[in-house]
Amino acid sequence: MTLEGFLRLAAQSVTAPRDVARLLLSLRLGQEALLTAFALVVVLNALMLGLSGLAVPADPALPGFLTQPALFLGVQALALAGTIAAVTGLGRVFGAEADPARVAVVLIWLQALRVLVQALLLLVLPLSAGLASLIQVAGSILGVWIVVHFIDEALALDSLFKAAAVLILGVLAMAFGLSILLSLMGVSPEGMNNYV
Repeated sequence: MTLEGFLRLAAQSVTAPRDVARLLLSLRLGQEALLTAFALVVVLNALMLGLSGLAVPADPALPGFLTQPALFLGVQALALAGTIAAVTGLGRVFGAEADPARVAVVLIWLQALRVLVQALLLLVLPLSAGLASLIQVAGSILGVWIVVHFIDEALALDSLFKAAAVLILGVLAMAFGLSILLSLMGVSPEGMNNYV
């Protein structure tokens, strides 16, 4: 895929998320391709974290995994794998014939879009912190819009309401899982109070 094709598909993910999800699902990527794409988006997310740390020095009170790209890479990989598992499992609860590979392809693409937003933020932040904040909020809202449609297509739920329920329950499950993981890593809720 060329950069121009990637950017065009990224734009279509906002304007026609169902069409993009159908296109991605129609590729029927094998396990090797999915694992490669998974590794690539996790590494690129960690790279963006490292570059943002160079652009804007990190607050020393931040938990270690948010200031160390290598540690963040591991947490990001676990979070993405956990999200894929949670969405697949919850899809089955909602009556879908959930296939982890179908869920993986759309969530990996969503992470690729996240890398694109982070790169845009890195370019805009030195020029205007206010504009960067606006882009971040817009990216979050559009991300929810996209992922609900992606989940609906990947699980063939035929209901945005059910897809939103899967997303919300999946986020709650991941928050619970990450809280356990962070506590095992020694990050206490008291250390996070400044960021809540």
